[in-house]
Order: sequence, then C-alpha cells, then structure tokens
Amino acid sequence: MLPPGQQSRVGGLQTSLSLVSSDPRLSPEEPRTNSDNLRESPTESASSRETWPTADAIAAKKMENRKTEMDCPDQSVIRRVSSADKISLQDIARERVDIICEKMHHLPDEFLEELKNGLRVILEGGNGSQHREEFFILQKLVQSRSDLTAKTLIRAHRVQLEILVAINTGIQGFLHPSISLSQTSLIEIFVYKRCRNIACQNQLPAEDCTCETCTNGNGFCNLCMCVICSKFDFEVNTCRWIGCDLCSHWTHTDCAIREQLICMGPSAKNGAGPSEMVFRCQACNRTSELLGWVKDVFQHCAPSWDGEALMRELDFVSRIFHGSKDPRGRKLYWKCDDLKEKLKSGKVESKAACRAILMVFQELELDSPKILENTESGRLIAPQEACNRIAEVVHEAIRKMEIVADEKMRMFKKARLAFDACERELADKAREAGKLKMDRQKKKLQIEELERIVRLKNAEADMFQLKANEAKREAEQLQRIALAKSDKSEEEYTSNYLKQKLSEAEAEKQYLYEKIKLQETSRVSQSSSGGDPSSMLMYSKIHDLLYSVPPKEDGQSNECHPFRTNP
Repeated sequence: MLPPGQQSRVGGLQTSLSLVSSDPRLSPEEPRTNSDNLRESPTESASSRETWPTADAIAAKKMENRKTEMDCPDQSVIRRVSSADKISLQDIARERVDIICEKMHHLPDEFLEELKNGLRVILEGGNGSQHREEFFILQKLVQSRSDLTAKTLIRAHRVQLEILVAINTGIQGFLHPSISLSQTSLIEIFVYKRCRNIACQNQLPAEDCTCETCTNGNGFCNLCMCVICSKFDFEVNTCRWIGCDLCSHWTHTDCAIREQLICMGPSAKNGAGPSEMVFRCQACNRTSELLGWVKDVFQHCAPSWDGEALMRELDFVSRIFHGSKDPRGRKLYWKCDDLKEKLKSGKVESKAACRAILMVFQELELDSPKILENTESGRLIAPQEACNRIAEVVHEAIRKMEIVADEKMRMFKKARLAFDACERELADKAREAGKLKMDRQKKKLQIEELERIVRLKNAEADMFQLKANEAKREAEQLQRIALAKSDKSEEEYTSNYLKQKLSEAEAEKQYLYEKIKLQETSRVSQSSSGGDPSSMLMYSKIHDLLYSVPPKEDGQSNECHPFRTNP
C-alpha cells in the first residue's frame, strides 16, 4: 500500500486548515482548539497549521473598513445598525434559525463580515484561555441543540450557516471569503454526512465503509483522517501517515506510537514467521508489516525529498523501529541514526544519503529469504555456520566499534585543535591585557599630571582673579575721587566765571553810567542852548535799558558771550 498520496489528498485545496475534532468521545472539559492540538504531538501540530487570515490580518481589514467609512461618511451613516437590531455569536448559537435568519436579512454585509471576523479571531486562539473558553461555550450551545437538522438549516441565512458549521467543526476555513461551498454541502457537513475536510468533501461514510469508526456518526472520513485523533492534514508522500493494508484506514505515526499500536508481532504475511515490527490498526484490529511500508515510501518518494525532508523522514523511521528486536529492523534503525548524524554534521549530502538508505532496503530484501529459510528449518544451524555467523556479528560489532573509535578520535583531534587554538588565543589575550594594563598606568600618570597642572592653573586663575578684583576696587575708588574732584573743580570754575562776569557787568554798568552821566551833562548844556529832539530820544532809550534789566539777567546774557570784553 502506497503512502497517503491518494487522489483525495493530492487534488483540491493545497493549504492547511485549522482543525478541532468533533468527536464526542473527547473530554468535554477542554475546548478543542488549535492551540491545544499544537502542544499534543508533532502529528497533531501538523494538522493544525494555519494559513487562514490571522488576527493581525483581521485587524488590518477592520482598520481598512474604518478608513473607508471615514472617507464615505454618508454611507457609514446609512449603514449604521441600531443596538436593537444587532446580533452576536451567542445569539446565533442560541436562538432559533428562522429568527436569526430574518434579522440577518436586514443587516448590512459589513456587519455580517464583522461577525465572521470575530469568530475567526476566537478560532485563532490568540487570547489564550479566554478565546478557548468562548469557543467551548459556543460549541456547547450549538451541539446541545436538537432543532439544528437538515430541514431547519435549509432555511438558514448563508452567513448564519457558515458560522454554525465553523462553530460545530472548529474549522475557520468555512469563514474564509475565498472558499465558497454550496448550502447543501454546508448542511451535510454540519450533520456529519459529508467530510469536513474542504479538500476531500467525500460523502460519509467514505467508500460505504461499515466499520465502527466510520459509522459512529462523528464525521470521520477514512480517506483523509487519522483513526485515533480524527484530524487531517495535507502531508503526502511521507512516513508521517501509516496505512492499514487491509481496511485502508490511515493513522498518524505519532498517534500510533503514543497509543502503542506499533510493536513487535508475528509476520503479517506469514503468521508462523519470525517476529517483526507491525502496526495494529485500531479500526479493524489487524496488523500490517512496517518494513515493506517504509521501503515503498522511500522507493517512490525519497528521490523528490530535499535534505530537511529526508532528515524528517529518517527520524520517523528511527522512531518506528526504535523498539525493534529483529535483525532487519535493528539494522534499519542503526542506519537511519547514522545517516541522521552524518546529515547533521554535513559529512554526507542528501542525495548520497538517499542512495545509501535505498541500498539498505535492497540489502534487507536480500537478507529476508535467508531469515525465512532458517526459520522454516526449525532454526537448526550447523556449528560451523553458527560460528561463522557469530564471527560475522563480532566482526560487524568490531567494525562499528572501530568506526566509532575513529569518529571519537577525529572528534578528540578536533577538540584538541580547538583547545590549542583557545590556548593561543588566551595567551594573545593575556599579552593584550598586559599591554592594556601598561597603557592604563601611563594614562593614569598622564591624567594625574594633567590634574596637577589643572590645580596649578586654577590656583593661578584664583590669584589673578583676586588681583583683578583688587584692581577693580582701586579703579572704582579712583573713579569716585576723580568724579569728586571734577565736580569740585567745575563748581570752582563756575563760581570764578560768574564772579568774573559779575565784575565785568559792574564795570560795564559803571561805564554806561558814566557815559549817561556825561550825556546828561551835555544834554543840559545843549538844552540851554536848544538841543536836538533825536538826541533826547536816544538818551531816554539808553536810560530805560540800563535801569530796566536786573544785574543777574545781565550776567546771564553775558554768559552767552564768554569772549566778550569791555570796549
């Protein structure tokens, strides 16, 4: 049986979906969310990888919608929803289908898209336990209702049906705008008549299987889901999945190892043959041999793997055959571990490792007839042959021990070289540290010398400042003395000047008086002889001028002519 690369897996959507198992046998105490699946096992984490819009993308979409509403305020006003008309996810999960459908017909598309985005955020589980609790409440409300049948859901609104299916299955892909399933398909998925894997979409039970696992009505699909965890993913051409050779049901390798379904048992091809590693299918309770399964996977798919994929597949094989006790299983386990170490250390390329593992499968196929022949002969081996086989085993052990010893020696030499390099580097660092210490001492001495110079300069600056302050005080004192002397000399000059002017004015007054007196004398003499009237008028003016102006004003008028002298 080939690896899980069947048509239902290869075709269709090539992205991973968020999964929450709808199996009622699971514990109802825990919300079945993606974050829980992610921590359970590597297989379940593979089935829970998200490629749907994240919370950041939804937030960005909301911001874009708000910006659009801001750009078009009229439209935002028209599409505003009153609080009485609004509905929540709890209302959809709780209320009757026809009531919610009628309300949704009156709601704008933007509000319905917000509802879907809110449920996507909850399924994303970004807020941890709070979102898991919200999802658990919603799923419990939906799954506890008996009125959600195919007849009632046919009257449901499209968005209402998508939300109900997403809550019931825990898959947020049904809310994604790029995925559009018919209403009939959504109803069949809700009532477990169609596979919830969007890339599969087979009618249930798939291929009309009548086993208990397929007929228990929990939505299990034997074409794409694990029998144990009821989850699916899109991994193909891999040892991640183990298929039953008889009932063709699939199981995650990690789930099978966890449930101890991979163990030693009689050969599936020949019940009387030697024990080997087998897989016991939980669906049909029959066994399938694993060595041929792994060989078919590697022969058909290994040439297309890259180094990382080959490393992952070798890890799966080594985990499958870890507890093997038959020679072929042990040999395959040792070879896988050896190739993993070489791939990690880069000693061998992925192509060479692929060729090596395929050669191992060919050798194991050649060894198989010998083991069967020895078993059929009642395990009676001649002493010489037994000695030869023991010698081969001893030689093989010695060869492996030599290989390990050589590897250890190489590792020791490598470590020794690294140690010597570290010693040299340490010595260089010690010399550099000594030089740095000497430089530090020199710098310290220089700094101390500079500090002494600075202290000296500061003392000099203080001394010069003191002298400058004293000089300033002396200058101010001299300035005050000079101002006092200047004021005194100015007063003396003014007094002397006024005295001089006063004496000049007195002298001029005396002169004029004498002149007037002389003129009066001449006038008297002229009057007696009949004088001139113009002479009398001039005499009168001069007399008025002399006796009408006070001496002070005469002195002030003379100040305007400091160079005036007596005639």
